[in-house]
Amino acid sequence: MANRVLAGVDIGGTKTAVVLSLEPPQITTRFAFTTRPDKGPEFAIRRIVKSLREALLSQGLAPANVEAIGISCGGPLEPVRGMIQSPPNLPGWNDIPICAILEAEFQIPCFLENDANAGALAEARFGAARGAADIVFLTMGTGLGAGLILDGKLHRGASQAAGEIGHVRLTRTGPVGHGKAGSVEGWASGGGMAQVAMRYAEAALRRGERTLLENESGGLPEVITAREVASAVRRGDAVAKAIVRRVGKSLGEGMAILIDVVNPEVIVVGGLALRFGDDLLEPARRTIAKEALKGSVKVCRIVPAALGEQIGDVAALCAAMEGLAQAKSKRRSVKARGSGSATPSIAFNQPSLESESIA
Repeated sequence: MANRVLAGVDIGGTKTAVVLSLEPPQITTRFAFTTRPDKGPEFAIRRIVKSLREALLSQGLAPANVEAIGISCGGPLEPVRGMIQSPPNLPGWNDIPICAILEAEFQIPCFLENDANAGALAEARFGAARGAADIVFLTMGTGLGAGLILDGKLHRGASQAAGEIGHVRLTRTGPVGHGKAGSVEGWASGGGMAQVAMRYAEAALRRGERTLLENESGGLPEVITAREVASAVRRGDAVAKAIVRRVGKSLGEGMAILIDVVNPEVIVVGGLALRFGDDLLEPARRTIAKEALKGSVKVCRIVPAALGEQIGDVAALCAAMEGLAQAKSKRRSVKARGSGSATPSIAFNQPSLESESIA
């Protein structure tokens, strides 16, 4: 069993999960907790360390049995330096050297990956994109980002920011996402759906139309969540169905841009696609058929993520697998060049977390 275990850490704005796996995508053990961004990064990092120690203990393992730790987290990130740089859903996480912290705690190699990229790796290896060389994975959670695998290789871009389709503007005005009104994220993400829902529900009430999205007093709540829209759709609510069609249309507009530029074999959609299925994806497909190049549309499948709710856990494990593969490739490259010099390490001014401080 030694050096065959992989650890994964999926850091989100709402929850964080720590998993172990002997044979991905199967999860051997899992610990999860509320991230609580309001308490700052130290709170969550201490919980990550504690959870990983408890996960190992529950399986009778020591850190020496773990080959690598993979971390999946929303950007912006610096994967090479292992730093989290103020993701919108993690306020206060400013230049956090998460890999250096965990490596100091456990003496295990640690690799950080954007959650969209990690999701793309997971679906390519174990999910709906197996066998494809040109893949787009859309997160479609609270925000919206894309992970790109081109010609079988993860594409990060010159500044590690490739795939930010959520920042592309679709309309001059509209729901705000990724800091931009009318953006793809504003129209076609979980946060965007909440904004679209409020607009549609307000218009329905002005027309005298009733909707299950109303509160008990006949007005509207301060926020209408995507979960509430999904519940109303299942109960046949016409307003909720119109909301999903509008979000699906905007999703299709964003995907049409990706299809024209990237020419993928498959676009895998996570997040909301798992909750809404074809209610969301069929309007997207119809829009794509109108907007994108016909030849490119013909060869591109649009499918929900096959890994379902497990994708965050598997994505974190795939971040570890990708990091190990790249490290091995670099070692082979150095050996082939006959170089005796080692790659310089990057120093971080970040103290290790003391074990007793997280007990």
